[in-house]
Amino acid sequence: MTTNTTIGSANSVLQNLISTVNGTTGSSSSASANSSSNSTSASSLQSTFLQLLVTQLQNQDPTNPMDSSQMTSQLAEINTVSGISQLNTTLTSLASQLTAQQQTQSASLIGATVLAPGNAVSVSSGAATPIGVTLTGAATNVQINVMNSGGQIVNTINLGKQAAGTVPVEWTPVDASGNTLPNGVYTISATATINGSSATPATLTGATIAGVVPQSSGSPNVVLSNGNTVNLSSVAAIL
Repeated sequence: MTTNTTIGSANSVLQNLISTVNGTTGSSSSASANSSSNSTSASSLQSTFLQLLVTQLQNQDPTNPMDSSQMTSQLAEINTVSGISQLNTTLTSLASQLTAQQQTQSASLIGATVLAPGNAVSVSSGAATPIGVTLTGAATNVQINVMNSGGQIVNTINLGKQAAGTVPVEWTPVDASGNTLPNGVYTISATATINGSSATPATLTGATIAGVVPQSSGSPNVVLSNGNTVNLSSVAAIL
């Protein structure tokens, strides 16, 4: 009778271990009676496994005892599971710290002028907001077309050959004849030749960071003075 009770206990522990690994639970009564065994934490899994191992040792066949190498292997596997769980906890904590640090650093950028994706350029009193392009590869014949509100090209900025990456552009807002452009909002577009093929590089426009908006993902968005809101990772350059 005693042996049968012990074996029944082993089966119960085994079922708890299987439930723990699979992330499932039994009936409501079993769950309340064995809440610690059904926990998905590594420590609970390790405790359940050790209970099962002790029960197996108590009920092993004396003529065919458990292989010590198998027991060592099983213990090593449980330690691996525990180590992975601890590593996940550490990485989660590190990610939280990095997110908080990134948000703090982004807040320090308020008031800075940056280049971000966009194509609208403001001209006022002979001055214009900064512009630029993003090249996916080394390019030749890089050009930026400046268009007025009517869609007419008023000037073309020839940048020639440029390396891959972000290319800030300094320019004086004049038309093709050298006349100062009237105040207003203009649109820019870019063309280039990359790896022998025509390409349309992404254009960048300058703006001041007016605020920072934390996101649920942890990566902050920045509010720009031109009314746009972009992710901090989209900021191509800080001027």
